Amino acid sequence: MNITLRQLSYFKALTEQRNFGRAAATVNVSQPALSVQIREMEASLGAQLVERRARDIVLTPFGRRILDHATRVLTEMQALSEAARWQDGLAGRLSLGIIPTVAPYILPGVLEALRSRDISLDVKVREARTDQLVSEVQAGQLDAAILALPVPHEGLQSRALFADRFLVAGSATRLATIADRADVLRPTSLAQTSLLLLEDGHCLTDQALEVCGRGRGHAQIDMGASSLSTLSRLVAAGFGLTLMPEIAATTEVRAAPGLQLQRFAPPEPYREIALIRRASTETALWFDELAELLTGVGTDLIATLPADADQKIIHDGATGHGGAAQDASSQ
Repeated sequence: MNITLRQLSYFKALTEQRNFGRAAATVNVSQPALSVQIREMEASLGAQLVERRARDIVLTPFGRRILDHATRVLTEMQALSEAARWQDGLAGRLSLGIIPTVAPYILPGVLEALRSRDISLDVKVREARTDQLVSEVQAGQLDAAILALPVPHEGLQSRALFADRFLVAGSATRLATIADRADVLRPTSLAQTSLLLLEDGHCLTDQALEVCGRGRGHAQIDMGASSLSTLSRLVAAGFGLTLMPEIAATTEVRAAPGLQLQRFAPPEPYREIALIRRASTETALWFDELAELLTGVGTDLIATLPADADQKIIHDGATGHGGAAQDASSQ
């Protein structure tokens, strides 16, 4: 009996896609080539693995048992490959996932820091929502991913990087309606305010709804924006308020004329940004090195903002330059 790793990977792709054409596309081969490998695998094992139908396939009882073995073998081979690749620490090639509400703000600093450590490091960045990144980390398509906790999935290990506090963002006129309560401003204080959030599916939207104590059906909630940049421009134009992650504040204030940000009173709501990897991957120096680098970049970004609740970050429309400044009433 001669079963190859290629056949095992083709078989696993077929079980995931339930279709020969789609499976062939995921492993970058032609459909006939994949079909031939599956038939050769069945011949070697002496039994049928799948029932072929017009539009899909169904695993046979024998096929289900073989799938368990194939998954274990492929997982161990992935771990072996990673152990060899990362034996010298953070070097070689890094496939890194990152959620959209973090990526634009932290990536420039992260890539610069990685280049300064090793100019030969090949970095592949994948920007996607949390569920997709988790799936790709679990499948071995990504080495690690940066996202917001919690991540309720087994088989993953996480390391907290930094706390990303939420600020309330809007135009000067909108923020003036809550300015007299700045010392006691809480997310729940926004209950009667029009709140703009990212479209459903972003973890940031779930977190914002949770800290504000609102449900998706609330009349004062609009979930339609696809990015923080869009949200920033909408609220800067006076269409409502939003919760802005601290890591995004400096960039969005510079990009959206009229945007102002106000801190909540302590204790400030926040999300925990973390780095995840597969727990089955052997503990290695590269993961700790990468986590320390990310913590440093994220902390530096956040450190550029005023830390006091009575301070605002204001866009200087006269000069065209953004910056951190105290509100005129507190100067």
